[in-house]
Amino acid sequence: MVWPSDLPAPEVQPLLPPEVLLRTCLPGDLPGFYALMADAGWPGWDAERLRSWLYRILPGGWFILEDLDNGEIIGTSMATHDHTWIEPFCGEVGWTAVHPRHQGKGLGSVVVAAVLARFRHAGYTCIHLYTEIWRLAALKMYLKLGFVPWLDPPEARQQWQSICAQLGWPFKPDRWP
Repeated sequence: MVWPSDLPAPEVQPLLPPEVLLRTCLPGDLPGFYALMADAGWPGWDAERLRSWLYRILPGGWFILEDLDNGEIIGTSMATHDHTWIEPFCGEVGWTAVHPRHQGKGLGSVVVAAVLARFRHAGYTCIHLYTEIWRLAALKMYLKLGFVPWLDPPEARQQWQSICAQLGWPFKPDRWP
């Protein structure tokens, strides 16, 4: 999915509950991050797996949602530089996750909006993300934020027509790249 280059970063801060803090990642957060990723369906995160992503994260671009009631890391997303895609200065929204107990509260939108704002502040106009097509809740969140499907290769058009039907979302291929 891609972020339209003429669209500003969304403002979704008001959705953040008072017991949740949005902040950048600190070195002591790593065990909580690994646990969150396992709970969110991406097991196997450790220092070795993280190493290949660390060099790509923009300074101040790794966001964490912390539950202030217990100090638990309940959400994350990364603003990562991706020089291998369409343009040399493209950003990738990476590894967005919200703990299953906290899903459905708009927290994913908050953390992704923070990543988009960080990209915009750094001057990025090419922003994209990858996610699996079966993650319907995530796809709907990204669509609501303003992301649009990338309809290449040609079979992606049929996939997105089906996805939009499942989500009750309008299929607008004439407005999507």
